[in-house]
Amino acid sequence: MWDYIYYLDLAGTFAFAVSGALSGIEKRYDVFGVLFVGFITAVGGGTTRDMMLGLTPVSWMKNPVYLYVIVGAVVFTFLTSRKIMKWRKTLFLFDSIGLGVFTVVGIKKTLELGLSWEIAIMMGVISAVLGGILRDVFNNEEPLILHKEIYATACFAGGLMLLAGTLAGIPVVVNVPVAMVLIILIRILAVKYQWSLPVFGKNRNRG
Repeated sequence: MWDYIYYLDLAGTFAFAVSGALSGIEKRYDVFGVLFVGFITAVGGGTTRDMMLGLTPVSWMKNPVYLYVIVGAVVFTFLTSRKIMKWRKTLFLFDSIGLGVFTVVGIKKTLELGLSWEIAIMMGVISAVLGGILRDVFNNEEPLILHKEIYATACFAGGLMLLAGTLAGIPVVVNVPVAMVLIILIRILAVKYQWSLPVFGKNRNRG
């Protein structure tokens, strides 16, 4: 029932690689720099998740298709950068898509190991946010997870939606897309309406 998650994983890898490559182009990196930041954005979260779960070699090492997808995403970004860089929210859009996909993929892989839903949701969040954190750190920027916009919280909400749908007996083919769309919508609405969580101290909002 979860077989098509593999293709979603590839789609998420592509989206995050584009996100990373776009950020590299904005920073005016050379070809290697853009490829590297695209790579760490695409595989950073999944690699960390797999290592925490004891799944080694990690998934992208066992299946070269992931590397081809990343290279393809970077080439696509180079070829279309002049057009898509005009869309100021393109980086945000690809980042949001990656969040939705990788949250679900992380949850699925964790559940397959027989671990609890609590751990699965945590792994889903880690899968989704670590790549973006590594991208921002590499770019010498404050990670988005520390900004005022809802970020990791959106992944957590999507995980809870997936759990609720599973408990309610909703088919996976319906439940998974609904959870992913919820994550993407929360991110979009959070930025549009400047939603944020309660914070401690001055001028610091964490999402």
